[in-house]
Amino acid sequence: MATDLLYDLRGRRVFIAGSRGMVGSALVRRLASEDCEVLTAGRDVLDLLDQHAVRDWFAAERPDTVIVAAAKVGGILANDSLPADFLYDNLMIEANLIEAAHRFDAAKLLFLGSSCIYPKLAPQPIHEDSLLTGPLEPTNEWYAIAKIAGIKLAQAYRKQHGRDFISGMPTNLYGPGDNFDLRSSHVMPALLRKAHEAKLNGAPSIEIWGTGTPRREFMHVDDLADACVFLLKHYSDAPHVNIGSGEDVTIAELSQLVAEVVGFMGGIEHDLSKPDGTPRKLMDSGRLAALGWTPKIGLKAGIGDAYRAFLEAADNVRCVA
Repeated sequence: MATDLLYDLRGRRVFIAGSRGMVGSALVRRLASEDCEVLTAGRDVLDLLDQHAVRDWFAAERPDTVIVAAAKVGGILANDSLPADFLYDNLMIEANLIEAAHRFDAAKLLFLGSSCIYPKLAPQPIHEDSLLTGPLEPTNEWYAIAKIAGIKLAQAYRKQHGRDFISGMPTNLYGPGDNFDLRSSHVMPALLRKAHEAKLNGAPSIEIWGTGTPRREFMHVDDLADACVFLLKHYSDAPHVNIGSGEDVTIAELSQLVAEVVGFMGGIEHDLSKPDGTPRKLMDSGRLAALGWTPKIGLKAGIGDAYRAFLEAADNVRCVA
């Protein structure tokens, strides 16, 4: 049973910062069923790194609800190669948005972070209280530090100015709008593309890094969007809230499931020269479950949806070409 309605979205002007990304697009889809006005502003309209531009946009549009889904994101290589960009850009984006939401009297703000905010060796499953209890994963600490700063900034505006600013921390996400570029994508979209291309080419196998034993948690982005709407309506407190599926699988199990969904009948080879990474990464989403929200999209069904989105995107690229 959901908790009492604390914030009514009906009639609200809801600004989704980052509306063209995977998460932002899912939020646009989800909010279409709410009686609210959705505001978006692409990079061609609004540079979120420009404080004056952000303030001018807020002054003109006056959103009363803000979702901070905008961020500079990338894989391990990008994070490790461009530490200044990942730290500076994300600090500026969140600071400009949160400050403008306060300056122009937004009634509610939801800041979205990432599970990488937690210590590399945090106890599993990872509870919200694990924040700042140990060293971060070195390869993405710049992005993580920026996201931690965003959580603390939202809390600071709540403490100093009484603002109803909250934060949610999603687990690993996948779904429509994902990045399928093998040079920069995460494990789920990379596996989907590898299995698809192997099927088309009649390859005998696909390759995955390491032993396949690390365990990871995955959530469909449409479940995340639904959880965000739930939190906007039913949550108002300083502590951030984990948003996860509550279940994890090994990378080997994920690879087999992706191959099954795609229809790839070949084998799975392991490149043991590549690292496994953290043995397990599962978030404790008990705080969100206690509020009354649970995910609805199972992993196999979600992978099928992500694969259909990949095929549609590939068809669109061919049509444009």
